[in-house]
Amino acid sequence: MIYLDNSGTTNPHPEVLKSFQEVSTRFFANPSSIHQLGGETEKLLIKSRQQAAKLLSVHEDEIIFTSGGTEGNNTAIKGIALQHQGRGKHIITTEIEHPSVYEACKSLESLGFEVTYLPVNQNGVVSVKDVTEAIRKDTILISIMHVNNEIGSIQPIQEIGQLAKKYPKLFFHVDHVQGLGKVPLTLENSGIDLCSMSGHKIHGLKGTGILYCRRGVKLFPLFHGGEQERMIRSGTENLAGVVSFVKALRLIKEREVNDGDKLRQLHQYLAAELEKIDFVQLNSPANSAPHIVNFSIPGLKPEVMIHTLGKQGTYISTKSACSSKSLDESRIVKACGYSSERAKSALRVSLTYDNTMDEIKIFLKQLKEALSQLKEVME
Repeated sequence: MIYLDNSGTTNPHPEVLKSFQEVSTRFFANPSSIHQLGGETEKLLIKSRQQAAKLLSVHEDEIIFTSGGTEGNNTAIKGIALQHQGRGKHIITTEIEHPSVYEACKSLESLGFEVTYLPVNQNGVVSVKDVTEAIRKDTILISIMHVNNEIGSIQPIQEIGQLAKKYPKLFFHVDHVQGLGKVPLTLENSGIDLCSMSGHKIHGLKGTGILYCRRGVKLFPLFHGGEQERMIRSGTENLAGVVSFVKALRLIKEREVNDGDKLRQLHQYLAAELEKIDFVQLNSPANSAPHIVNFSIPGLKPEVMIHTLGKQGTYISTKSACSSKSLDESRIVKACGYSSERAKSALRVSLTYDNTMDEIKIFLKQLKEALSQLKEVME
């Protein structure tokens, strides 16, 4: 099997699975229970929060454990909007956000909020100038992703963070789900107030994640109940999931340092070889994240290629996994200014540190053979 859909989800690391099983077996008590077992479980939760904070170089009270990117994004966006709507009801985002950001913003429009969806250039990058000009007196939130999940474009988060610092009445949220462990991002003193991360994109487990919430930032909670997680995310803590996430975070941070060059080499080779193939058009910019390559084969439905490769045990995808079953055009590719035909035929290869050069070469060979067989359909 050659698995090249790592932006959809990753294969859980054996150590992550082991930690989940051990904690589920030994520390099954409720951390809020006052008996000894509950106390031991609470200590492990506190320790996990401290470890996560250290790995991210933030304060431990800025870590909120969540079920993943969608919850983190919704908690940040709706939490700010509902808590601070008296200050203003204007939100700034981009046209290429993940559905969990894009649709969250759309839902707020039905509640009377006004959202500015900024365009991107052909490389899928938003202009800092456009962000600056979009800020108004009633702007309360800017939400911009770090790495785009479809084409891998990297946004100028550092510059936008410095810009946001000049406007103390607005908040800056970053969807860091695709960047975590591949493209470094500094949180401390960055101008970033909120940042979403997900476990299953870094060889962790589905249903795990973190929302960084800077000290002093107040959110209206989406869940009300027992006031866990700083009263922002009520509900009995998923301790086994928390521990497994922190384990995955530690492992991916190590690999980012040790194997980053290898991943970039795979990415460069793959992109260069795809450009040589007839009918193939690259959609990812040259300086994109090192794990995502998006390309189109105009005239060919993407599901045809996905199923053809899948029969040979090679797995790629189209669009975001959260919208891939909707086989219309890619909103992201279209936003970059490409034609509808190109946007309808977009395919995504997403790598991880476990992929090898041999796998990439086999995939390219299979792709060329499939194109040769499907050529009649395309002409």
